[in-house]
Formats: sequence, structure tokens, C-alpha cells
Amino acid sequence: MALPHAPVFRPQLAAVGVAGSALVTVGVFLSGFVISEPAPYEVFMAALIGLWAIVGLRISRGVAPLLILLLLFNLGGMLSLTVMDDIADGPMYIAVSTFLALSCVFFAAIVEARPARLDLIFRAWVASALITSILGILGYFHAFPGSEVFTLYDRAKGAFQDPNVFGPFLVAPSLYLVHGLLAGRLAGAPLKVAGVLILALGLFLSFSRAAWALYLFSVMALVFVMLLKERTGAFRLKILVLSLLAAVILVLALVVALQSDKVSDLFSNRTQLVQEYDGGHLGRFERHRIGFLMAMEKPLGIGPMVFSTIFPEDEHNIWLKSLTTYGWLGFSCYFALIVWTLCAGFKALLRNRPWQPYLMIAYICVAGHTAIGFVIDTDHWRHAYLQIGIVWGCLALERRYNRQAAPAASPS
Repeated sequence: MALPHAPVFRPQLAAVGVAGSALVTVGVFLSGFVISEPAPYEVFMAALIGLWAIVGLRISRGVAPLLILLLLFNLGGMLSLTVMDDIADGPMYIAVSTFLALSCVFFAAIVEARPARLDLIFRAWVASALITSILGILGYFHAFPGSEVFTLYDRAKGAFQDPNVFGPFLVAPSLYLVHGLLAGRLAGAPLKVAGVLILALGLFLSFSRAAWALYLFSVMALVFVMLLKERTGAFRLKILVLSLLAAVILVLALVVALQSDKVSDLFSNRTQLVQEYDGGHLGRFERHRIGFLMAMEKPLGIGPMVFSTIFPEDEHNIWLKSLTTYGWLGFSCYFALIVWTLCAGFKALLRNRPWQPYLMIAYICVAGHTAIGFVIDTDHWRHAYLQIGIVWGCLALERRYNRQAAPAASPS
């Protein structure tokens, strides 16, 4: 089969592509600074998505199902507004949900259009995570006047509003550095090790049990998948040795951190599996039980942020949140989205493609976020939508790759 002719080089289109990639990099970088709302990320990305839609954002067949599922998901949220006695901030909540859904589709589309953007996205994510992690660490130890703005309830939160979002945000950049450490050259190892330690310390000081579990699961899953993918004994030995060294370094860093009485006391408290607000009267688990029973009688849901007016706190469960805020329609679409993402991503996970490392990292994080979603609400987590968008962008690339390879495999 003859190779297709190379496209004609157009300097104007190339310049537009480079500028677009640079703007995407800025947008991802801003995702680590959400200390107030609307955050710079929302303002910048809303303008960027709108501009890109005007100049020609292409939604392929590979990305179209993502768009349809997310639009139906938010349609469920709009229908839930109709059952509210006082809509209050409900429309704004659904507007933010719709924006995040469009951002997810946007990232999938631009990754499919130019796979090289994947590395830019993760590099910007790492830079953002390092800065916000350092802010959280400095704030936790009161390194300078006013640094307490980067903490909440004696927990590091960096430039976020909540430690429970700050911690999970650091996981994907950590995996990117760990992957580079295991698969890259040893010459760049010291910088990557330093980056991993900074992110690990910031995540640890968030004292988010969900973030801790997500980090441990994700790192172990990454090492496991890399061992499955790499067939040479020498490379597998390298991965095992470096993984053990990294584990030893992290344990030593943890031991050093626990020398502080403040850190040790809070760590001891947070490592209790069930807290009072989990198992107490109308605690997290009882709210889940009552909430699911209530949702079975409310096909349209009860509306955004209504649950916390009935019970002491929010749902703290993404599945319950999708039922109460987006109704049965929203729940069905969200369930279908997650199952589709995990099943399709799993099939492509070990294929030798240029985008495979990025798919692997994003897929592991989506799987981990799906698990912690049973005890925490990930609905408006910007990085969660970014992760799903990356997976779908890589799946669209895989679809295009297979479509182009099919004629070459057929007999002439």
C-alpha cells in the first residue's frame, strides 16, 4: 500500500496550532489555582473553548459519544431545577457543570487533533502541581506571614479551597514523574525524585484519606502495568529496583515528617478508618443509605445543593450526587460514561503507541477517582474532567490508528 502524500505545509496554520497549544498549556497550568471562584481557570478556559469553537473545534466520531453523554448528564441537572422550591444558586451550579463537561470534550478533541499536546498538558500539570504543593507545604508550617491562607483545619490545601481536592490533584503529575523516573534516563532522575517528594509531601499534608488511598493505588497500578508492558528482564529489574528505592525514600521522608508532634497527632487521627462523621448519627454512611432510598422516589432528583439543606452535610458520594443533582437520567449517563471509559481504556492500555504512557497515567487516575467517588464527591473537580478528556482523546487516536491500519492489513 502506498503511503499517503504528506500534507502541504501552511505556515499560518502551523502558527495557529502552536499558539493554540501554548494557550492550552496555560489553561492546564491555571487548573492548580482555585482558591476562589470563579477561578482564573474558568475565565481563561471558557474564553479559549469559545474561541476554539469559532475557529473550528472538530468533534470526531470517536469523541462524539463523550459529548452526547455529558450533555445528557447536564440535561438531567437542568431537569432537576424544575423540582426545586427555591432555585437559588442551582442554575449557576449546573452552568459550572456544563462548562466542565465542555472542557472535557475540548481536551479530548484537541488531543486527537494533535497528540503532541499530551506532553505539554502533563508538563503544565506538573509545574502547577509543584507550585501549589509548595504553597501548601509552606502554609502548613507557617513559613511566612499570611501563609495560613494555604491551609484549612490545619491541613494543607495549597491554592485550592479544599484539601480533599488539593490532594487528588497532585496524583496524576506524580505518576508522570514516576513514569519518567522508571522509563527515562538516570541523568534526569534527581530532579524527578525531588519533584515526586515535593508532591508526595504536599499530598501527605493534605491529610485526605481519599488522596492517600488514591496515591498508593495509582503508584502501585502504574508499576504493575509497566511490568506487564515491558517484556525484557533487564527493564523489569530496573523498574523493580527503582520502585523499591522510591518506596524506601518515601518511607524515610514520612518518618522525618512524623517527628513533628503536630504532624504525628493529626496523622494518628486521620488514619482511623472510620471517623465520627463517618459512622455517627447521620454520618457519611447513614446519609448514603438514606439518600439512595430517597433518590429511588425522585426520578428528576432534588436539585443542586439541596441535599445539604436536608442533612448535616453534602452527599460525599459521586453516585449519590449524580442521582440527587442530575436525576435518574444523569446517573444513567454518568454510569455509562465511567463504564465506557474504563472498558475501552482497558482494551487499549498496553498497546505500543506514542500516546500509551499518557493514556496509562490518565486511565489509572480515572479508575482511582472512580473508586474514591464512593466516599467523596468528585462532581466539580476540574482535573477529573481533564483526566477523562485525555483518556477519550487517546481512544480517538487509537480508533483513527486502527482505521488507517486496516487497509494496510487487508490483502491487495
